[in-house]
Amino acid sequence: MGETKPIELRIEVTDQNAVTALLYSAHKPKRQGVTVILGHGAGANQLSGFMRMVAAGLAGRGIDVVTFNFVYTEQGRKIPDPKPRLEGCYRAVIEAVLKHRSLKKNRLVIGGKSMGGRIASQVAAIDGANIAGLVFLGYPLHPPGRPDKLRAEHFKDISAPLLFVQGSRDAFGRPDEIREATKEMKLRSTFYVVEGGDHSFKVPKTVAPQEEVYEKVMDEIAEWVRGL
Repeated sequence: MGETKPIELRIEVTDQNAVTALLYSAHKPKRQGVTVILGHGAGANQLSGFMRMVAAGLAGRGIDVVTFNFVYTEQGRKIPDPKPRLEGCYRAVIEAVLKHRSLKKNRLVIGGKSMGGRIASQVAAIDGANIAGLVFLGYPLHPPGRPDKLRAEHFKDISAPLLFVQGSRDAFGRPDEIREATKEMKLRSTFYVVEGGDHSFKVPKTVAPQEEVYEKVMDEIAEWVRGL
């Protein structure tokens, strides 16, 4: 499947800052009437191979996808902004998507890769209006080697359904750790476990072809989104 050529959008975050977003339009014969916003991880921007692959793959499965840069990556900085600025940027993207002429009638799902998904969850915990679901591509439950530093308390304030796509050997949090950390919260959670997968769903060659693993991840996301 050829990569969908995205449309570039400019989103004002504050009076001083704006970021670039990319709209990967859904293939019309399969269009589902859903927009998925995906924030990138801490170490790469929206043009990483992983982000482009997932966005284009979901667009090919009938889902409109919007990716974006956080302000620090837009400005070429490597250290993520403080939490309020990251959340403010994500909220600005949500507001722009809800007003976009070709997207405003769509149901809205938010999420992202690692940090991008974490910020989406924090935004949804504060205000879940207009959010039909959340998708996490490797949720960073804790820093590697620090299972005592959990980032899960806010999940109790999220009412929308959640999809965790998580590698079974993710150093930032295995699926069983996430289940344990959230088991008392009565969340509407679905897990898709990438067997042998790490934080980016990479698997040993003996498990399965990597491209096949990624295609299955995108199939699972698309199927879950259709059921919302």
